[in-house]
Amino acid sequence: MAVAVFAVQFFALHSDRASAQMSVPESTTQATALGQRQELPASPAAAPAGAAATMAPSGGAARPSAATAPAAATSSPICTTPAELVRFERPLVHTMQRLANALPLTIVAIGSSSTAGAGASSPDATYPSQLALELRMRLPGRDITVFNRGANGEETNNMMARFSTAVFAAHPQLVLWQTGTNSVLRDHPLNPHAAQLHDGIEQLKASGSDVVLIDPQFAPAVIAKSETEGMVEQIALASKQENVDLFQRFAVMRDWHNVQHLSFDIFASPDRLHMNDWSYACLAKLLGTAIAGAATRPIAAAAVHPAMDSAKPDVR
Repeated sequence: MAVAVFAVQFFALHSDRASAQMSVPESTTQATALGQRQELPASPAAAPAGAAATMAPSGGAARPSAATAPAAATSSPICTTPAELVRFERPLVHTMQRLANALPLTIVAIGSSSTAGAGASSPDATYPSQLALELRMRLPGRDITVFNRGANGEETNNMMARFSTAVFAAHPQLVLWQTGTNSVLRDHPLNPHAAQLHDGIEQLKASGSDVVLIDPQFAPAVIAKSETEGMVEQIALASKQENVDLFQRFAVMRDWHNVQHLSFDIFASPDRLHMNDWSYACLAKLLGTAIAGAATRPIAAAAVHPAMDSAKPDVR
């Protein structure tokens, strides 16, 4: 009750400011009405598809300078997605409290190669680095650090084995956990993974952090696997059962390809598995939208979980 009252009071005091912070420069409509999409301008770090791919080092804090980011390619498509995919259902309580008290916010991004930055042209082009820039733009004057704890080739159990040193040691208020891809690429059964996933979420929650799950990427090498859809469904179910948020990366990227008709060359690396500069930057912008929204709206509103309805029209 105390947290809810506090959040409502904070929102009332800062709603005008939050609205200004949530707006995207040069841009975008608030995509909440039927027929609208969440559209965002190209990221400063977006590069032409097919740019040289180098492995971004893992383990560092993402604190890049906007001045060091390469210029956007003029031919890059607009970063856009259905509005419901950039709205978290659950409040980010620990993140909200940190921001409300003007305290430093620490975020840890843990995952495999698409967190570490495989396919990115530089460490500054990884999604954690771009997310740090995005959140500082949306929440000006705040001290925000995003640690990149991605490690190439890891599965859920490998990441959990690193929780103590890679996550808990940083004392984050928010953990972004990208998982599931390598398990399906290696044709591992789904059932053991489900138990690991629930155990991992419980450990993260017990540490006092908000948790956001990130599911696999929609890329040719991933969608070719028979268990991919099952993994996406498993992660979605775990987020509901554990009452944590989910960023639907698979659905976002599927929309790019199946609805917006972007070729895989636009948002996938030449290996047909990893993301590239454009897609990492877009992922960061959309994730930043979701995080800022869930951390600045009243808990009562954020805690309303709309019922799943397969017949629900696509909100764009």
